[in-house]
Amino acid sequence: MSLGPVVILCGGRGTRLQEKTVDLPKPLVEIGGRPIVWHVIQLYAVQGFAEFILCTGYKGELIERWAAAQDWPEGVVVTPVDTGLDTQTGGRIRRVREHVAGRPFCATYADGVADVDLGAQLAFHTAHGGHASMTVVRPELQFGVTELDPEHRVTGFREKPRSEHWINGGFFRFEPAVFDYLSDSSVLEREPLEGLAADGQLRAFRHTGFWDCMDTYKDAITLNDLWASGVPPWKLW
Repeated sequence: MSLGPVVILCGGRGTRLQEKTVDLPKPLVEIGGRPIVWHVIQLYAVQGFAEFILCTGYKGELIERWAAAQDWPEGVVVTPVDTGLDTQTGGRIRRVREHVAGRPFCATYADGVADVDLGAQLAFHTAHGGHASMTVVRPELQFGVTELDPEHRVTGFREKPRSEHWINGGFFRFEPAVFDYLSDSSVLEREPLEGLAADGQLRAFRHTGFWDCMDTYKDAITLNDLWASGVPPWKLW
């Protein structure tokens, strides 16, 4: 089975990470001395993927320069593609259609890391036969939880438990038919995924292991601390 290309969304402005993204695009913000997009590429490369398409936008020339300067493992090809400064996520994927060239492909964000089993996800996707699979996760809540009884007495506390709800964790697997749901202005997480769900073509691959995304400066500190611990849970290589 061909693994196909991996499309990585690298074009956003990272406005909630302004401490780092004034001079750098968010994908180049470093975790453990390496840009976070490098970590994302490593997650896929160690599991057998070799073709990567970086959908660039904000400060995309810096990503292109960085990618060209890397000594990638043998067989790994990383191609930055300018998909526009303010293009939405669905539009960015649509603009690399010719690079996908009619093949099934993976897509993900440049700011999320996980110990996701991509081989298991591909097997899940192939088995259900739909157009799309989306990895879903139950993130840790930002705050601890206070537990109450019916009489309003505090019965205990739980420190940052996992959410009871599943959310979009990225790490998508798409068939070429997904392009029928994308327009040049579409936000992937809205009309395209909603349309796929309405048509019964979207399935959820449940990932219960580690997952985190670098959305804020606090997240960047957390991920750097995990890397400094020597056993970052997403390091599968």
